[in-house]
Amino acid sequence: MVPEHAEGASSGLDRLPAPVRRRVVALAASALPQVAPLPPGLRKVAAFAPARRARAGGPAIEAALADDAFRRRVATQLLAAGELPTGEDVVAADPVARAAASWLHRSEGWPEELDAALAGLPPAGDDGPDPEVAGLRERVARLEAAAREDRARARADQRVLKDENADLRRKLGAARAATRAAVADREAAEVAATQVRQEADLAVRQADAEVRRLRTEVDRLARERLAVRRDDRAGRDEATVRARLLLDTVVEAAQGLRRELGLPRVDGVPADAVRLPEAGEAAPGARPAETPETLETLLRLPRARLLVDGYNVSKTAWPTSTLEAQRTRLVTALAPVVARTGAETTVVFDAHEAGSRPVVRAPRGVRVVFSPAGVLADDVLRDFVAAEPTGRPVVTVTSDAALGRDLGADGARVVPAETLVGLLG
Repeated sequence: MVPEHAEGASSGLDRLPAPVRRRVVALAASALPQVAPLPPGLRKVAAFAPARRARAGGPAIEAALADDAFRRRVATQLLAAGELPTGEDVVAADPVARAAASWLHRSEGWPEELDAALAGLPPAGDDGPDPEVAGLRERVARLEAAAREDRARARADQRVLKDENADLRRKLGAARAATRAAVADREAAEVAATQVRQEADLAVRQADAEVRRLRTEVDRLARERLAVRRDDRAGRDEATVRARLLLDTVVEAAQGLRRELGLPRVDGVPADAVRLPEAGEAAPGARPAETPETLETLLRLPRARLLVDGYNVSKTAWPTSTLEAQRTRLVTALAPVVARTGAETTVVFDAHEAGSRPVVRAPRGVRVVFSPAGVLADDVLRDFVAAEPTGRPVVTVTSDAALGRDLGADGARVVPAETLVGLLG
């Protein structure tokens, strides 16, 4: 048979002692958010903080615990959260906690457990400490200690975050400065590139203008050259006509003179008077060998022209000297010969492979010429001989056989280099 107080306790929460009733309400309030389904009257209370749930929703929680199904759901959540003592923990728990756990859980033999817990409660009106208050104070102390630890960790985290923030600010400042410098460098590079493009465009325009000017000048010179050629051809034609007229006059005068003198007709030919030389005898009329004296005699002729193949002569005379020394000695040695004979003298040096032309101090009466790039000195000598009028005594000095044949065919008197070297002394 159930004791009277236990039977009353089992019939409703309102018959339990006030400390036990408050502990049951507090435990149920802590489990409300996990209990489902909730009665309509407790849905708003479940959103409150745990302490406020017990204060504000105490009567509603007591009324809802009268439903045995709701009580079982609350007990299940409390057991899962470890807030109800079980097994050996029941014996060690305080009487209020034992009584509240027995009433909520109602395991086998719970009436006896409830009676035993209620028997351990202090008498009503006792001024001893309320176990629930003590438990709450202990819980508050634990929460305050946890809060202090949380605040300490928060301050440490705050200091770390401040340091990181300061470091990030420094890095951001450096990045901004680098960005500004890069932007300035890019703008300077763009300005320089624009200036270079403008200068290049100006240079191209100037070059185009210069090319157009040179083309115009070339066209003008070509026209002038054509006009000079036409004038020269007309002059040559006029000179030819005059020469023919003079020649006809001379022929007619000779014929008239022959008739007036009554000269007899001549039989035979001049070759009939030629006597063949005997063995070892020089042919009469043959050109004597070129000697320095013969060369000087040729150079003393009126309006004589002397053309010298420069390196051909200088390498014959001074083969061991440098080209610069050879040039200097040759033009210097020619000065006395030119002074004695008065011959118009030109020395041609080959420079078809040279990138520059050296400076040669030529004495008075001696002209020094270097062949243009890609042009041999032999070709320059050929042009000089071809430019001379027929009948002018032109003496060329070279030991080049092929060049000598070409110059001789054009009417020049070719003298070997050794002859001029002998005349130079």
